[in-house]
Amino acid sequence: MRIVDTEASAPELVHAANGLRVWVMDSIAFASAAQAGDVIVTGSHGGTSAGEYAAGFGVRVVVCNDAGIGKNKAGVAGLAAIDAQSIAGIAVGHDSSRIGDGADVWESGIVTYVNKTAGIAGVRVGEPVSQEIMTLIERGLH
Repeated sequence: MRIVDTEASAPELVHAANGLRVWVMDSIAFASAAQAGDVIVTGSHGGTSAGEYAAGFGVRVVVCNDAGIGKNKAGVAGLAAIDAQSIAGIAVGHDSSRIGDGADVWESGIVTYVNKTAGIAGVRVGEPVSQEIMTLIERGLH
C-alpha cells in the first residue's frame, strides 16, 4: 500500500488566465475551497465519490481518470452526476495516463469522456486534455 505524501501531492497551480486557474493534483482528496470556481486536474477516478467531492468545493471543471470506465460506467459516474450542477466533467483514458498521477493526466491524458456541460463548452473526445483545457480558458469558460 502506498502512503500518500501530502506535501508532494499538494495542488500545483500550472496556469492562470481569464480569471481561471488550473490546479493539478494526484488525488481529488487534495482539493479544497481554495479551488472554488477553478479547474482541477486529478489522477483520481471519476466515480461517484470523486464527483461529489469536487462539487462540494464548487469547482468549475474537474478532470479525472476514466479508470477503464468499468461496470455501469462507474469510472465516470461522478462526472456524469456533476453535470446537474453545471460543472464540466472530463475523463482521460486510463491507457493514456497513470491513475493517481495528476501531472501525468495533465501532460499525457487523452480525453475519453465529457459530460454534457463539458461537451457544450466544446471539449472534444480524442484530444489531449491540456490542449482542451487551454482552449476552454482562451474562449472564456462561463
